[in-house]
Amino acid sequence: MTQPQSGTSGPLEHIHWRSLIAAVAAISAVGIAIGLGLPLLSIIMEKRGISPTMIGINSAMAGVAAMAAAPFTTRMAHAWGTSTTMLLAILLSAISGLGFYYIENFWLWFPLRLVFHGAITTLFILSEFWINAAAPPRRRGLVLGIYATVLSLGFATGPLLFSILGSDGVRPFAVGALIILVAAIPIFIARGESPVIDEKPELHFMRYILLVPTATAAVFIFGAVEVGGLSLFPIYATRAGFSEPQAALLLTVMGIGNMAFQIPLGMISDRMKDRRRLLTIMAVIGLVGALSLPWVSQNWLLMAVVLLLWGGCVAGLYTVGLSHLGSRLVGADLAAANAAFIFCYAVGTVVGPQAIGAAIDVSGNDGFAWAIAAFFGFYLVLSLGRMVFRPKRG
Repeated sequence: MTQPQSGTSGPLEHIHWRSLIAAVAAISAVGIAIGLGLPLLSIIMEKRGISPTMIGINSAMAGVAAMAAAPFTTRMAHAWGTSTTMLLAILLSAISGLGFYYIENFWLWFPLRLVFHGAITTLFILSEFWINAAAPPRRRGLVLGIYATVLSLGFATGPLLFSILGSDGVRPFAVGALIILVAAIPIFIARGESPVIDEKPELHFMRYILLVPTATAAVFIFGAVEVGGLSLFPIYATRAGFSEPQAALLLTVMGIGNMAFQIPLGMISDRMKDRRRLLTIMAVIGLVGALSLPWVSQNWLLMAVVLLLWGGCVAGLYTVGLSHLGSRLVGADLAAANAAFIFCYAVGTVVGPQAIGAAIDVSGNDGFAWAIAAFFGFYLVLSLGRMVFRPKRG
């Protein structure tokens, strides 16, 4: 099943920068497209008089599209090649992204969302597979830390572009499509180094979720806490007594922690024989941080310090979880497991906001902290259990 990277032989010892740049370019486009597209489409729907409920349902199609596309991505890459599939996904996402401007019928935005986010998901999965396959085993954490940092910058750049471009006219859609299309250039240049999937995955797609559960559960928790937390933290913070600007600044602090910690955490993971230990440590920090929120909610500075550290550890679940996945699998199995990884992230993004919102309704404002603590507690039990009962497995 092992298939070395095209054009190489033997184990990788050095970073292949052309491959890294191609994969990072693709993931940057993904981050910017999502960061620009989500607020842009929501504002346009609101201007057209669409109800918040329907806006939410339409936005949720992103997660549905990710879950639908993930099981088929590896098979497409096996049939057409990794780089070719990525180039097709870029073209499809750029065209469908422009489609939101030219198609005004709201109901047609539902299938359009499926196409756009399905293509983006395919690009996401194959970018991560490529970067995992290209990363030297001894420096995988560092490479994935760079990758995660760039992805975070992409997510931050998207809303910034939206604030500059606004929501009127074709310009924001054209800029978004152009950014996506530009990512095709380094992918085309490095197409000869794209990893080859010369066999179909040996297991059914859903089996890959359970093959390395410490990694797939980590990304599920990340998706649930990140999206649920970002969506509902402004409500939690304002109810706790902070002003809207203070709440926004706290989210910025958390985002800084998200970006700043990825490369150091990746480098630390490279020095550990069992990355599950680092994932467990981050789960402990996440649990303690969540439980401390009600106690620091009266002091903005303490809250900022907690969120800085907490944000880095939450995002670290993704980076180190992906690194752990890459250390356990190769070839078609790695590609399929990467798809399962993104599938679990998508499930988390759907489950997290619902669970945290319900907890606030049932338990009051502190339900925000208790729900997030429950997510981390679940992961802590799982990771400790795996290390005790499966000491040599994922």
